Amino acid sequence: MQEKHLYEYAVIRVLPRVEREEFLNVGIILFCKKAKFIQVHFTIAADKIGMISAETDIEQLQLNLESFQKIAAGDKAGGPIAQFDIPSRFRWLTAIRSSVIQTSRPHPGLSEDLEKTGLRLFADLVL
Repeated sequence: MQEKHLYEYAVIRVLPRVEREEFLNVGIILFCKKAKFIQVHFTIAADKIGMISAETDIEQLQLNLESFQKIAAGDKAGGPIAQFDIPSRFRWLTAIRSSVIQTSRPHPGLSEDLEKTGLRLFADLVL
């Protein structure tokens, strides 16, 4: 039997009009300290976002979500935050914000395969 890893995940949400507090789930961040694992999956459903706010800059939203991936991956193009250790990157990505991109509170779980768990959560919570 494989070892089960304690992980945390948060759902990435887009609030096209922050003042209305309406959001769409667009991605997930999965983190496991012991396995030194962090991963971001996202997709942008421009048609759904447009139903809430036609003024949303989809290209900018794409760039911002790509920066989440770069930070999670430790990519130098992600800026100085991407150089933090993995737990600090997760905490920064899931910090409370009042911007168009926000995350849920982190939730825990156990997984034998973090890659598969991330894809399952993405499918269940976003797609």
